[in-house]
Amino acid sequence: MPDSIRIGIIGCGVIGRSHIGCYRHIPGATVVACASLDGASARATAAEFAIPHSHAGYHELVARDDVDAVDVCLHNNLHLPATLAALAAGKHVYCEKPLAGSYHDALSMVAAARRHRRMLHVQLSLVFANETRAAKQLIDAGELGELYHARSSGFRRRGRPYVDGHGSPAFVRRRDAGGGALLDMGVYHLTQLLYLLGNPEVATISGTTYQKTAMDAERAARAGYDVEELALGLVRFANGATLDLIEAWAMHLGSLDGSSLIGTRGGVRLSPFAFYRSLGELDCDAQTDLGAARFRWNAVRGDGDDLGDTHRHWIAALLGRVPLLPTAELALAAMLISEGIYRSSQLRREVAAAEVAEHSVSTALPG
Repeated sequence: MPDSIRIGIIGCGVIGRSHIGCYRHIPGATVVACASLDGASARATAAEFAIPHSHAGYHELVARDDVDAVDVCLHNNLHLPATLAALAAGKHVYCEKPLAGSYHDALSMVAAARRHRRMLHVQLSLVFANETRAAKQLIDAGELGELYHARSSGFRRRGRPYVDGHGSPAFVRRRDAGGGALLDMGVYHLTQLLYLLGNPEVATISGTTYQKTAMDAERAARAGYDVEELALGLVRFANGATLDLIEAWAMHLGSLDGSSLIGTRGGVRLSPFAFYRSLGELDCDAQTDLGAARFRWNAVRGDGDDLGDTHRHWIAALLGRVPLLPTAELALAAMLISEGIYRSSQLRREVAAAEVAEHSVSTALPG
């Protein structure tokens, strides 16, 4: 196995620059090249972070012999062409969430990674959170029993990109992003629960989406805002388990309870983390010091760094220290569910997973 990984960054916006910052603190990772659709942005980023090479467009970058893996930090509907080009060139790929703008494109990316025998990793940060590992430890020990329901919950009071003051218009345009709150933030909460459930086969999906909260009319028009701010859904899995979902960029409430998971013997709330059990006539609520658990995972188990951060895990997997967690498969399932909610909302009925897959089409933009 190699003792270092040479990385090429595709996309030099806010997210790409953030990823570069992450790699600077990971032993064994070196960013050797960056690329942007805007060559000036790539040159400026290379100068700021002392990156040896910069490119306008990503085709020259993925062809470099001194790049082992690429990190795709483009808008959702540009993920497919960049990822396929990198995989075809023999590079491993780290991709920003969501995997793509449609299930069709996400499936193509996963299939290409398998075909080229390269790793495909997706930025699903909550899969690596302390509360996720704590819940997984309880599940693996049988403390929750048979898992039969989960709730995926995400909340912002008024946190729509661009129209509420942060981010660019591309985040709220279907042409670029494929969707709104569900693809932007819901993917984190949904994949966290899919991971804990064992990523069961999806059977049916029902749901609806809304864009109802008032926004500045001039800014909305300038953005071309045409995606959802609120998504609701219910998923039935082939094993009989269920999951309900609410994901809000904007809604008139003060808060929502965090995501949760229930089984026949116990349940957990993920944020803030709590474990619930009934012992005879006693209903017990257990609080956990996750900071102390993280310290022991690091100091006693020795795998805390490799399993506690998405970028560090990616490098550890490329260096052969740990198996890569199935983030691509989790992200693919999340795309199927998300597109199922969009289709169900449009048709006003429950839809089967096979129906969603059959009608999914590419939304990718030219690379």
